[in-house]
Amino acid sequence: MTHPDVPLQQLASDNYAGLCPEALAALAQVNHGHEPPYGQDRWTAEACDRFRELFETPCEVFFVFNGTAANSLALASLCQSYHSIVCHRLAHVETDECGAPEFFSHGAKLLLAEGHDGKLDPASVEQLITKRGDIHYPKPKAISLTQSTELGTVYTSAELHAIHQVARRHGLKLHLDGARFANAVAALGLTPRALTVDCGVDVLCFGGAKNGLALGEAVLFFDLAAAEEFAYRCKQAGQLASKMRFLAAQWLGVLKTGAWLRHAAHANHCAAVLEAALRELPEVELMFPRQANAVFVQLPETVIAALHRRGWRFYTFIGVGGARLMCAWDTHEETVHAFVADLKTELRIAQ
Repeated sequence: MTHPDVPLQQLASDNYAGLCPEALAALAQVNHGHEPPYGQDRWTAEACDRFRELFETPCEVFFVFNGTAANSLALASLCQSYHSIVCHRLAHVETDECGAPEFFSHGAKLLLAEGHDGKLDPASVEQLITKRGDIHYPKPKAISLTQSTELGTVYTSAELHAIHQVARRHGLKLHLDGARFANAVAALGLTPRALTVDCGVDVLCFGGAKNGLALGEAVLFFDLAAAEEFAYRCKQAGQLASKMRFLAAQWLGVLKTGAWLRHAAHANHCAAVLEAALRELPEVELMFPRQANAVFVQLPETVIAALHRRGWRFYTFIGVGGARLMCAWDTHEETVHAFVADLKTELRIAQ
């Protein structure tokens, strides 16, 4: 990076960012005195109630340490070992969970469906579900969606309804991997309920770490029956925090202040600024629609290497190639402009 006046930030991942002030303040607030452990404290109870208010419906709420556990345990609660789960071939549960969904479900198979821009196509889902119905084939039991997707796109409510129609027609449960759910809500301008409960979602894994929390994802069961004994799954998987209030308090900090949505909107905005700047460069090809906080671009390998030498970090193995540029809750527009300036320089050198 050749801009010493710009604070050290990267566009590699929103996991690079630190804690947002609201989460940090909440942690300090609960760090006084003694409180009951294992989620029996008042902070955890209040956080659960805040989620029920936000989604305008009764739901069972659990806090786990990370997204892999959230997705894998949630899917395991919907499936037996002889079942299968339909997901996009680029879904995070397929490409980046190291087989955890299969492991925690004791063998439930992932069936990979197609769809443009990282989003499941209802016809492809239907084809997989109806491909076979004999006892020799793992019985489809759940559909897993990623919102926003691994390619930075967002399911509209109409698209979610279409998937739900397929699920309901065949008696399947609907799981939503919402590691960046806040970014999708901010992008669409709809209520959280409109993108979950009203679209037939049975369980949502609401991501916090990518939106300003230190750690801690919330697993929300709108299908209350599916949550039965989920606490035991968490305990067995090493996901029951003894000092649960430190997971829950961070959520309280962002939910009570509305920061969860403001921070996501800011990340989306910075990605939009980046997209607009990249569109002005004829040598740069945008790979997918920019709908949340990620921008995917095709760059010459020599330019990628040169940007890395300048100190910029970004991934080129996510999705289907190209470079993923990810904005976070704390990304400065100056960081975006600094990256684009370095990119312009290297593109001129490469020509």
